[in-house]
This record gives sequence, structure tokens and C-alpha cells, in this order.
Amino acid sequence: MTHHSHDRADENRRQVLYWRLLARLFDPAEQPTLESASLAVVEDLGLPSALLDPAVSVDTVVQRFPALAEDLRGLLTAAEGAPAADGTAAQRPGPAEVRRAALVSKVLLNVFASGTGPVSASQLARWQSDAGWFEQALGVEPGELRRQGGTGLGGTLAALEGDLVRRMHLREVLADPALASRLTPSMSLIEQLLRDKANLSGVALANAKALIRRFVDEVAEVLRTQVEQASVGTIDRSVPPKRVFRNLDLDRTIWQNLTNWSPEDQRLYVDRLYYRQTARRTTPARLIVVVDQSGSMVDAMVNCTILASIFAGLPKVDVHLVAYDTRALDLTPWVHDPFEVLLRTQLGGGTDGTAALALARPKITEPRNTVLVWISDFYEAQSQAVFDGFEAVHRSGVRFIPVGSVTSSGQQSVNPWFRQRFKDLGTPVLSGHIRKLVFELKSFLT
Repeated sequence: MTHHSHDRADENRRQVLYWRLLARLFDPAEQPTLESASLAVVEDLGLPSALLDPAVSVDTVVQRFPALAEDLRGLLTAAEGAPAADGTAAQRPGPAEVRRAALVSKVLLNVFASGTGPVSASQLARWQSDAGWFEQALGVEPGELRRQGGTGLGGTLAALEGDLVRRMHLREVLADPALASRLTPSMSLIEQLLRDKANLSGVALANAKALIRRFVDEVAEVLRTQVEQASVGTIDRSVPPKRVFRNLDLDRTIWQNLTNWSPEDQRLYVDRLYYRQTARRTTPARLIVVVDQSGSMVDAMVNCTILASIFAGLPKVDVHLVAYDTRALDLTPWVHDPFEVLLRTQLGGGTDGTAALALARPKITEPRNTVLVWISDFYEAQSQAVFDGFEAVHRSGVRFIPVGSVTSSGQQSVNPWFRQRFKDLGTPVLSGHIRKLVFELKSFLT
């Protein structure tokens, strides 16, 4: 067979695998011709037939064939058919691209063909594991995309996971310790647990609390790292530098004393030493976090209670936490323990920011040393009254940060009426990933 014929055959084989993938994604029923042709391709490549079975998890395949693990990691990071190093056009697909198509098909099918009907704890655990392999194929850690969310793949994965959780008989699973142990905590699962916690008791409630605590600890670790890595506060120029050797600014000292250079002695006579200023702002700052706990703001409630607890652990930061729907609740006594905060929240209901303002405003004692973070979609029952309150707080000197989205789905909508007025006020809505909020708070508070 000629080289050209080999190329054509490989291209056809790859095409068969991708046609099968598309057919299965849009219709779970087998198409015998595509199935038998794909099986022949996989076997010819020396790959396991389990790659074609959607009921077999990626984990199971890797356990049976460990060598495939490295093939799967980063699988989707390199562009297929990229130009060669010498700049020439990409060649027709060869056996390596056909093999890649088989692996890509497995990962995509197991994640995106999530089926319909009731879901068991084992099925959810298997999907979460497969989603982790998909994330590794994209070059990130398992769970990272689902935590980040956004309007792209992260949001899609979070939505798929949420659908699976909703289709699971969660109360029955929680009542069985063996089944509950198979659950991996995620934002979608925590949302369901928080919504249903009033209906749980005994073993089911204990298992729900254990899952919430595990998730809180995992997210806290990620956010704590982000807080530590964010930029620190500005140098306080009003504080004279400490006159110690480690602060000596040698370059500036030499430059400022160059006029004292003696050509005869070949020496620089130093009249004055210069030191670096290192003191940073240490005035205690007050952080007031107000979170809309209505049904549309679950991700923000979880993320921000955890974030508030981390900032509460920083020296010289006085953190207050308020949650609201049609009523406001002061959660400050529990701000150091986000687990306890979440157990005290009641998700759902309407939104009345005037109640939260009435609770938050008396906490502002030194406006210029206070930051007020208000997390909501700003669909308010009394829009003008709430905005008037925000404007008064901002004009008093408080650093006011309206936040519209710190969600895992990243698809939070913000009331356009408020969005425009915040922009006119010079306090535009902060939306997107929680890292943005971390950066804003860290730069103000430290």
C-alpha cells in the first residue's frame, strides 16, 4: 500500500471514531455500523475495547491499562494537526492521531453524555471522576475547572454536575453511610444539602454536615493560597525607615554621596546613609461583608462566608458578616467558622437590601478605614431606597465594593438598573472569578 493510501486510511479511521462520538452524544442508542467499525479501529491500534463502553469509567480503564494515564494527561492541550517545527503544513493524520481520537472520544463521551433519569451515588462519583480526567486532559488539576466556573467549559461542567445531583435521591443516599461515603463534595452538591438541611435528621444530617465541612475545608485551602499570593499593601511613607543594616539602600547611599569622592585617596567619603522604607499600613481595618442569601446567590454565599473567615484570621482586620433575603441576619459571631455560618443560613426567598443596610450601617464607625463588600444580583424590592443607601455610604468615605458574581458557574446576571448607577457612582460592579475580590480586599486591608 502506498504512503498516500496509508494516510487516507488513517484519516478514514479517525473520521469513524469522531462520527461515532457525535452520534452517541446526540443519541445514546447504538448505531451498529459505527460501533463495529470503531471496534475494529480500536483493536487494530492495540487499545482496549473498554474505551468504547460508556458504562466503563476512565478510572477503570486506567487501572487496567496504567500506561494510558500519561496519554490522557494533557491530551486536549496540544492542537491536533499543528504545523511542523520547520513551518511546513501539517501532514494528514497518522496512527498517532487515530489513537488520540480514540482517547478523546472516551473522555468526551463519559463526561458529556450524562444521560437522563435517576442517578445513584455511584454514578455521580463515577461522573465526577471522569470529569477530573477531562480536566487533566485540558492540563489542569481535577476539580479546578468546576471550581473556577465561568461561561465556558467550567460553567458547562458545573451545570452538568448540578443536573446529576438534582436527579439523585439525595436524602436516601445520605441516610446510608456506605452510599454517602461515595459522594465527593462539590458546589452543586453543597447547594442541594443547604436547601434540604431542614428535612434531614439523624445519620442523614450527620453525613450532610460532614460533606459540607469537607467542602468548606477544601475551598478554604484554595482561597487561603490566593489571599497569600495576592499583592500586599502599599509602603507607608510617613513612617521613617528603621536604621538597621538589612534596610540599608546601598545604591542610593553611593549615588547621593558621589560628590564626596576623593581622587587622591581613591575613596568615597560617606556623610549620610540611606535606608529603605519597609513599614506597611497597620491601622486596623473593618471589613463588612453583606451577602444576598436568596436562591440565586448560593455560590456567592458559600464562597464569601469562607473568604470572610480567612480575612478574619488576618491580623488587624475586623470582619463582620451579614446575610439577608427579606430579613437580615448578623452572622459575625460565627465569622471564623464558615461551616457554622452556612448551617445558619436559609437559602431562598425574596430580596430586601434595606433590612441589611439597617444592620450594616451602624457597624461603620470610621468610614475611611472601612470596606463594605455587598454581594448580590441586585434585583431588589425597593431599588431606589437601597441605592440611596449605597450612595450615602460611598460618599461618607467607605470603600464600597458591589459584587455581582463570585460564583462557580460564572453566569450570574446583575440588575442593569443597578449596574449603570454603580458605574455612574464610580463604583462599578465587580464580577467574575473570586480572585478579583481577593485582590481588591487584600490591597485595601493589608
